[in-house]
Amino acid sequence: MDFTIKYRKLTINIISLLFIVLFVYAAFSKLLDFETFKLQLAQSPLLSAYAGLIAWLVPSLEIIIAILLLSERFRVLAFYAFFTLMVMFTTYIFIILNFSDFVPCSCGGVLEKLSWNQHLIFNVVFMMLAGVAVFITAQWNNKKIWLLLATLAIIGIGIVVLLFAFSEKKMHRNNAFQRRYLPHPIEKMSEFTLDYDTFYLAGYSDSIVYLGNYRAPLYITTNNIVTNEQKVIQVELNNKTLPFRKVRIEVKPPQFTVADGTVPVLFQGNITEKVARQIPFDSVYFTQFVVIDSNSTGIATVDSKFKKKTIGVSKILSGKDRSILTTATLRTDVPEPFADDGVLAWNENLNYFLYTYYYKNNFEVIDKNLQPIYTGSTIDTIKNPLLDVAYSKQNDVYTLGGKSIVVNRLSATSANYLFINSDRLGRFEDEGPLRSASIIDVYDIIDKSYVFSFYLYHQPEGKLYDFQVYNNILIALVEDKLFIYKLKPEYFISGSNATHTGQYQD
Repeated sequence: MDFTIKYRKLTINIISLLFIVLFVYAAFSKLLDFETFKLQLAQSPLLSAYAGLIAWLVPSLEIIIAILLLSERFRVLAFYAFFTLMVMFTTYIFIILNFSDFVPCSCGGVLEKLSWNQHLIFNVVFMMLAGVAVFITAQWNNKKIWLLLATLAIIGIGIVVLLFAFSEKKMHRNNAFQRRYLPHPIEKMSEFTLDYDTFYLAGYSDSIVYLGNYRAPLYITTNNIVTNEQKVIQVELNNKTLPFRKVRIEVKPPQFTVADGTVPVLFQGNITEKVARQIPFDSVYFTQFVVIDSNSTGIATVDSKFKKKTIGVSKILSGKDRSILTTATLRTDVPEPFADDGVLAWNENLNYFLYTYYYKNNFEVIDKNLQPIYTGSTIDTIKNPLLDVAYSKQNDVYTLGGKSIVVNRLSATSANYLFINSDRLGRFEDEGPLRSASIIDVYDIIDKSYVFSFYLYHQPEGKLYDFQVYNNILIALVEDKLFIYKLKPEYFISGSNATHTGQYQD
């Protein structure tokens, strides 16, 4: 660059001042709210294992670089250090946006107001400014500068990628159990491409898949797996004044149910009429609901006194405009927050509730009268939840961090079976198939046994968002694609109260 000495020095001073302000502000924002910053790092899928160290290291480096920028003697070194750190920050954001299951936050102050894409652009601009500053101040020829910047960029990217890789392996690898895989127990029937990746499975009946949409909560998308026809249905509530936060729909034609556990009400309607009316329901907040029949709904809630997870059944009294709620506390002795979190399902063949824990190798089988049948075990070996729980004194809130190990991600039930999706790799398992498939473990509820596992194949690099099993049909939602599979009858027994007769032989 052809700069006069005067303008060269002015440019360097302006860039240095920008960098100093940015790093001093960022560092002190983190240190002044250090507890929150550390909490946010603990939630990160890349950095959770190193949250304690990085929480001190990042603001310390930012302050050191800012101090070096004040000295003309060390300014070139500071520009290289600034460039490398910004490369690492940018790589971190890129991985979070493209490869992470969730998007945490680890920035404070004004930067926290930026979206992640805006933050990515912001970092790239300052990274380029650092490169410009190096070219203006360095005494080397341009080739050497380019080579050094490229080397530092590779090092910065490599460090963050290694952190991500080691974190993933640490979270998912467990050589203490071994799966029994069947090669092709399911057969793909059809595939749909959806307009969005914000759908969830709301129901299935008569060859029609019903999808709800988190971003359009009162719209139902139907997909006919025979004709491939897609339709969108808009439903209405007869009471729109309630402060809903996360509305969810469940469809059991001809009825559909609408609920939001943060508001203790239920709405039901006929799918052809498209209007849901508020039905009698005790004023109980809940985290999940499952429809049993037109008069009964199962819920998962938390006992306000003992803070324990509770299963309940709300029944509309015949001939009366009111309901009765019966509850039962799950059998769990772990008092730690989040330890008994899980997913509730209703098996209409057996008339059982199944509650599968996220963070330990257990599931509960409970009958329709809320009497416990038994506590089942999965093939994983984590009996006691390995949780990364942080407490914020300022907000009096517990937060679950990224180091928590998820044993059971998703679950579904049909006939005699419980189907569980897990990301955890067992003995001798290769990570390769998981690039285009998800693992499903199958358990026999009646026999209280593990049956086998299989790969649910889908598009490459796709993440399984949701899946359900309806008799001999398995429906999977993988990002913006809907897959329909058929369970092969030689491996699965359909119907109610069937007995397991050796589907799998070692």
